[in-house]
Parts: sequence; structure tokens; C-alpha cells
Amino acid sequence: MPYLCKMLENEFKIVAKTSFGLEDVLIKELQQLGIHQAEKGIRLVSFKANKEMLYKANLWLRTANRLLVPFRQFHIKDTEDLYQKIKQIPWETIFDVDQTFAIDSTVTSTLFNHTKFPALKAKDAIADRFREKLDKRPNVDTENPNIRINLHIGFNNDCTVSLDSSGDPLFKRGYRDSRSTAPIKEDLAAGMILLSDWDKNSDFLDLFCGSGTLLIEAAMIACNIPPNINRGEFGFFNWKNFDEELFDKVVDEALAEEIDFKHKIIGVDIDGRVLGMSRANIKAAGLTDKIELHLKGFQDFIPPTEPGIIISNPPYGERIGENVDELYENFGNNLKEKYANWNAWFISSNNEALKKVGLRPSQKIKLFNGSLECRFMKYEMYQGTKKIHKLQETNNK
Repeated sequence: MPYLCKMLENEFKIVAKTSFGLEDVLIKELQQLGIHQAEKGIRLVSFKANKEMLYKANLWLRTANRLLVPFRQFHIKDTEDLYQKIKQIPWETIFDVDQTFAIDSTVTSTLFNHTKFPALKAKDAIADRFREKLDKRPNVDTENPNIRINLHIGFNNDCTVSLDSSGDPLFKRGYRDSRSTAPIKEDLAAGMILLSDWDKNSDFLDLFCGSGTLLIEAAMIACNIPPNINRGEFGFFNWKNFDEELFDKVVDEALAEEIDFKHKIIGVDIDGRVLGMSRANIKAAGLTDKIELHLKGFQDFIPPTEPGIIISNPPYGERIGENVDELYENFGNNLKEKYANWNAWFISSNNEALKKVGLRPSQKIKLFNGSLECRFMKYEMYQGTKKIHKLQETNNK
């Protein structure tokens, strides 16, 4: 039996990579899939599952960005030791010589002066193995490889070799036609929505909707649509043990899980060009009938009569000419004037501008939007003062 087929016969370890602050959300997602024993790390969660669950996890996980399958671990003494141990792996049983491959590496070992050098050594070892066994070597494609290999070498010179089952990162959902100048990635957008504990029994509103990422992720969550149902390919499609029949079964079961959403998902933006991008992305995701868009400034939008939830990713002031202090102050005033009994969540990297909102947040969560350290703030809006609201709650008990 080929090496990879044997390895994936039963349960095996999977490492789900995620963003900082979303680890607990990812564990909850795994629990919903039926995985109840998971180990939390920094920007990752590891668990054991079978091949069917690997397919499901790639299809369903909203906050994971890659799913790695570690299959070989060893200690190395030097560069030559790395080369020899990588070369000993039976790569010809894992993928075909006519397929392309690439190696992503994470290196903290002091054995190497350059963090990319171990990946080059591993590439040579794999190519040399194929040449010796088949008299031909596979090509490297760093942009769109058939097989993506992950190499991790830690401080103690322990090395882990993994196969990337996702291929392209999972935040590339497969629906995005257009991208605004300051997008938020899909896995972070989904994580924000799941962190908010939105119960899907109220309207969802984004007052700075941009290219529509939060709206699309909210619609998929509300309707229980797998986030990666529109992807054309996963990394495991190119593995020698890919079970197409099993994957088709997983997809059919996932499509049957869709539910109706009886409330509204609304996007508001003042920029018509960006709103056009949003409309194109929503159409590509097949969600045109589930999301409504309004070309307005947030101050001019009249909210629905029933309270709901606001989740927005406003400008941070990174671009020249953005007056975010005034923007945030106006946003806070708008919440006080129009959104009694709503919950509003607001992510930003600009801590000084956040003070201009003029509201005391009930929650602050540290997240990263790309390389920017942000705060995800919750503002609970009450009819009257918070003190009166708490008194009313006490009297109603």
C-alpha cells in the first residue's frame, strides 16, 4: 500500500492554522463538526480525525486558513542531515513526478543563517529522490503548485514535515471577483461574526461594508452554507489517495444543511465604486437574494425598526487624508441617536481614534487584521442610560 494511503487509513493528526484571537472560535467550529478533543496552540488548533473529516473540515471551517497533515518528524544535526532525512521519505508514493510542488517553511533553528535555505535543501532532496527512483525530477511551482509541503524546524532542531491539505489558504473562498483597497480577509470576518455571538435571530448590518466580505460571511453563517463550497480545488485533490466519491458525498451532505434566514443582512457604504465591487462579490457567491445594499453615508441610513447587530470594519487612518477622529466621533453619535437596543461591534487598529467614539465598550478583543494589531470593540446601546437599563432588567426578573 502506498505510504500516504497507509498513513491516512484511520485517524491521524491535523493542524488547523488560524489567526491570533480566533483559536477558541475554531475549537467551537470543530465541536460542531463532531471533533471534541482538540489542543489549542498559538494561531493553531490540533486534533485527530479521519480522511472524511479532513474533507469536511476544509469545506466547513470558517476561521481556519490552512489544514496541515504532519506525517514525518525527526531531529536534525546539520544541513546535510536535513537533506538526507527528507530524501529518505518515499515521495514517489505521495505524488507523481509530473505534478508540481512547493515548500513553505517556518524556521527558528540557529543551524541556518537564512530561513529560506532549509526549504531549498528540502526541495533538492525531493527532486534528487525522484531522479534516482524514476530518472526524472518534478518541477517547482511557487505560485500554484499541485502539492504544497510544509516544513517546520524549531529552536531545538526538531523538524516536522506536513502536507498542506488546503492548497490555497482557506480564506480564498472562491467567490471573490473584486477587492476594495482595504479588504478584511474572509476568515477574520467570519471570526468576528462568530465572536459576536450573533444568534441569527435579528438583522445584521455593516455600516462600512466595502467590498462585502462581512456581509457574505454573515449570509453564509445565517444560512448554514459551507464557506468553501465555491472553491474549485483543495490541496488534497492532488494527493494519490484522493477519494473523489467520498468528497462528493461530503459536498452533497453539506449542501443539504442549508437553512432559511428570516431576517435581513444589510450593507451600507458611501463609495459607489466599492459598493459595485460588493455587488459583484455577492453575485459570485450566489447570495444576491439574501443581502441588500444601500449607497449612503452611515449617518443618512435609517435603520430597521427592530434592533439587530452591527459589525463593521471602518477606515483606520492608514491612508493619507483620512480624518478618522471625526469619523469615529460621528459614528458614536449616530449609534446613540439611532440604534437604541442594538449591539455594535467595531474593529480598528487606531486606539486614539477609538476614544473618539464616546462610548464605553463592554468588550475588547485583541485581533490582527493582516499585520495590524487591532481591537474588536463591543458597544451595547440602551434606551436611556445603562443604569436605567440595568434597573429595568432587575425589576423584570
